[in-house]
Amino acid sequence: MCFSATANFVGSGVLGTVGVLTLTKVKHRRELLFATLPTLFAIHQFIEGFVWLGFDGYVSPAVMHDMGTAFMLYAQGLLPFLIPLSVVLFEADVKSRRRMLPFLVLGTGTTLYMLWALAAYPIQISMRGHSIVYINQETNNTALAVLYVISTCGTLFFSKIRDMVLFGAANLIILLVVIAVKRYAFTSIWCAYAAVASVIILAYFWKSEGARPFKYIGAI
Repeated sequence: MCFSATANFVGSGVLGTVGVLTLTKVKHRRELLFATLPTLFAIHQFIEGFVWLGFDGYVSPAVMHDMGTAFMLYAQGLLPFLIPLSVVLFEADVKSRRRMLPFLVLGTGTTLYMLWALAAYPIQISMRGHSIVYINQETNNTALAVLYVISTCGTLFFSKIRDMVLFGAANLIILLVVIAVKRYAFTSIWCAYAAVASVIILAYFWKSEGARPFKYIGAI
């Protein structure tokens, strides 16, 4: 996130509250992974707070690098898989789930490549324009960025649930704005604002409480 460790830690606390409230609304095991996303974003922002503390001289360079690596593993390595999987599991409409499967396959492939690249090549962490810049030479390319966008946002647009589409649209708009304004800090900034957008998840779980759990029919 931009600005400081304080912004990350405060944001993490707020998102953690959102995450706990969302989890209290879960009524079926297939809802669990999607409902967990705000909590995972909270943990993610908390981790980045330690990267800021490294820049401020409060933690060692080794701790700072380890926290930055953990941040990257989630942001680039896991999100392309976790988001489509969570949406496919949550979706009750069989036809919609089948249309989503190519995005899950693409996300799985993207995740496997990202994890290999993050393990095989060093991660460079720097600060620029009040933002943290994470660079890995194998993940920092346009083609992979396109696959990342398709993987993380694609399934949401095929959902029968309007709020899912809204969440996807919010993330896509934020993503495009970040690319246009601060592409060099894309990983940090987009993850921060995607976390904020996860409030939409809580709003949906809250207002749909009377309609769930859905009747899940048929295999994925």
